[in-house]
Amino acid sequence: MAQLADTVRNVILTVDDDPGVSRAIARDLRRRYGAGYRIVRAESGESALEALHELKLRGDLVAVILADYRMPRMNGIEFLEQALGVYPGARRVLLTAYADTGAAIDAINVVDLDHYLLKPWDPPEEKLYPVVDDLLTAWLASDHRPVPATKVVGHRWSARSSQVREFLARNQVPYRWYSSDEPEGRRLLDAAGADGQRLPLVITPDGTPLIEPEAADLAAQVGLATTPAADFYDLVVIGGGPAGLGAAVYGASEGLRTVLVERSATGGQAGQSSRIENYLGFPDGVSGAQLTERARRQAGRFGAEILTAREVTGLEASGPARVVRFSDGSSVAAHSVILATGVSYRQLRAPGCDDLTGCGVYYGSSLTEASACEGHDVYIVGGANSAGQAAMYLSRGAKSVTLLVRGESLTASMSHYLIQQIEEAPNITVRTRTVVEEAHGDGHLERLTLRDVVDGTTEAVDAQWMFVFIGAAPLTDWLDGTVLRDEHGFILAGPDLTADGRPPADWPLDRPPYHLETNVPGVFVAGDARAQSAKRVASAVGEGAMAVMLVHRYLEQS
Repeated sequence: MAQLADTVRNVILTVDDDPGVSRAIARDLRRRYGAGYRIVRAESGESALEALHELKLRGDLVAVILADYRMPRMNGIEFLEQALGVYPGARRVLLTAYADTGAAIDAINVVDLDHYLLKPWDPPEEKLYPVVDDLLTAWLASDHRPVPATKVVGHRWSARSSQVREFLARNQVPYRWYSSDEPEGRRLLDAAGADGQRLPLVITPDGTPLIEPEAADLAAQVGLATTPAADFYDLVVIGGGPAGLGAAVYGASEGLRTVLVERSATGGQAGQSSRIENYLGFPDGVSGAQLTERARRQAGRFGAEILTAREVTGLEASGPARVVRFSDGSSVAAHSVILATGVSYRQLRAPGCDDLTGCGVYYGSSLTEASACEGHDVYIVGGANSAGQAAMYLSRGAKSVTLLVRGESLTASMSHYLIQQIEEAPNITVRTRTVVEEAHGDGHLERLTLRDVVDGTTEAVDAQWMFVFIGAAPLTDWLDGTVLRDEHGFILAGPDLTADGRPPADWPLDRPPYHLETNVPGVFVAGDARAQSAKRVASAVGEGAMAVMLVHRYLEQS
């Protein structure tokens, strides 16, 4: 097996089946280039290919490959031919004896050989270094830029590939996307020993290949925290949207041992927004991703822990402790809990949509797909602010954007400033009183059947892209039997629990529930999951901060 060092640098690889020759050329190369390049040596073509595949998975770049011609089982030309498929940009040198110069010349056409060197190469200052210097100069002048550490290989119309890309993007994890049917994607699949039947393939920063990874495994492999550092906290915040991040910032900054638990990615629905223009303090607007990242860093700076890809499945009171249970059976406890679980977009129940989700049908902005919409016709279902923001963002590159709105107009659900922008955009059309009757496509969205809700007429339109924003469903089913909710699943708190002037029947304290407190003392709610909430970013952040103030009051009286 080739000798690989741990330090990540650009690589010069040499392969020769004679151990003495192999050590000698590696020694000479290391003497001249060791400060700037990793020198990797192998003693067979097979072990050299293993080394190249390992380097490929790690994201290292191979600048020059030097291979001896006369090797058993796999000669130098055969090896370089296979190496060409792994690192096509590497410069290739064949080491030959004088009698093999004819084969070396033939290899120029077979493997696009850059140079051949006669053995022995002494003195290297005259025969070896000038050749390698020229090859490195040419390589450095080519497009050899390093790629982000995490690589994703998938199919353009793979729902799981889309989900993985969205997960990484929303968690601010840099990655490079490779299509499985393009040359570099196939090279990475080969290097990982994958046949491409199960996608996506994710290659982590340390070169570990993951096939169709689950979110928790992926999060752990790319450096996101998934396990709490302690068993007990002052405050557990469930949900990482604006309300949860606001609570984490204020809780940690005021000295509470705080952990925030998020099942997917911080930011919630707001984190998917392409542009938020009515949030206080940002006169030029701010993207949901930017706002989320700033809030996340702010919470971390104050000492809050942030756990990603942890799904909460249960909550119970155990004496003075509030125990939060996870889907893997583990749990964490705290003096208090803030429920900031937010909402998710309701599913479009038209036939065909379920099968095509992630393959042309997307819920929310799915900003990783935006660049692929350039020059295409895009349909957006919904008439609230999220739909309007997505329409404005996608209209920059799309050929056309059509908003499909069930109601008579946008005025009932969309902010005035957004309506004005949409009216002024030349490539945005608003179709009111229109719904999606059916989605069609073989493996990906190809067309839609639209229906006029007034006269019932239908129309078929070609479509490859549809983004759905049709109202919010609270993520609160896991609270059934513990926390009181309204008929739509939104959490009841404070005054909503005491509509008749009396607290709930099972309320154990002498005082009534605080404003954002649920029927379980010490468990509070903030943001969109609360019944009758304002469904705005600013109000969610404010409720997160207010909930922390009430947590302090609860702790002082406990």
